[in-house]
Amino acid sequence: MGSIVSSLRYLLADVLGEDDAALPVLPDNLPAPAVPIVSDAILMLAEYQSASHAQLYVDRLNRFVGRPGVDAVLFCEIARLMAMRMSYQDPIRIAQLKLAELDSGASGADDVRKLRLDELIGALPAPLADPLLDLLGWMGWLRKRVPVRFSTKSRFGVLRLKLEASLRRWRQFSVRFNEERVWVERWLHMIARCLDKQPQSVLAVVETATMIQGHGDPYRQGLADWHLIIDGLAKPTFDGKLPLADLAGAIAEARAACMPDPRQVALKRSIAQIRARALDPGGTPGQT
Repeated sequence: MGSIVSSLRYLLADVLGEDDAALPVLPDNLPAPAVPIVSDAILMLAEYQSASHAQLYVDRLNRFVGRPGVDAVLFCEIARLMAMRMSYQDPIRIAQLKLAELDSGASGADDVRKLRLDELIGALPAPLADPLLDLLGWMGWLRKRVPVRFSTKSRFGVLRLKLEASLRRWRQFSVRFNEERVWVERWLHMIARCLDKQPQSVLAVVETATMIQGHGDPYRQGLADWHLIIDGLAKPTFDGKLPLADLAGAIAEARAACMPDPRQVALKRSIAQIRARALDPGGTPGQT
């Protein structure tokens, strides 16, 4: 009940144009090339969610400011990809982007997206979403796709988009928001471990974030593939259980095997082959 009350409070604050905090300032000692990237990300994330969401972005970036092994190029890539993942596409975001197109003077157009029921329901606060997701799971409808129209062609369409966009304050209490929070933290943790254990491969770990984009089946596929690669290659390497001398090469090989296959047959085979070569003491030196 408390989560629902909090959601209503934040929704009302958003409708009234109130914000929960001032915009964060740029981190100290930020690499010069990162200044425009981080500045744009702060403004975007505040519009996407709130000033406190932008502050979380800055707090996460501060972990890597001045850290040994993190040059300007690597820092910029972390900053860019983290902003992308912290502004994931859900129905609320799609509505926001359509309204932004309208504000920029673009002509009204229909945008029909096929969204899965689990991501539509997952945008609701967890106390509302959880029982509905359980019911959809029991019915076998979690992956069922439904067409959703986002249109600026009519006054009613614009009004509906504004209503959907105004629900952004619900987002932080949603199932999806928590899933994304956990994922971003794990991605950052893998980056930190790679800097400690195999710094020459860290850019490959950072760029695994590009595997997870969009919405619907491609998003879920990318997320599943990412976890398989991290659990099968990166984590055991950092734990000292898999002697991979070239983690970056192994990640590239595994990513090349990713297919739009929920069973992940090709990817599982590739990871098994990489692991077998690494664990075989009689293998050819230098192989991964």
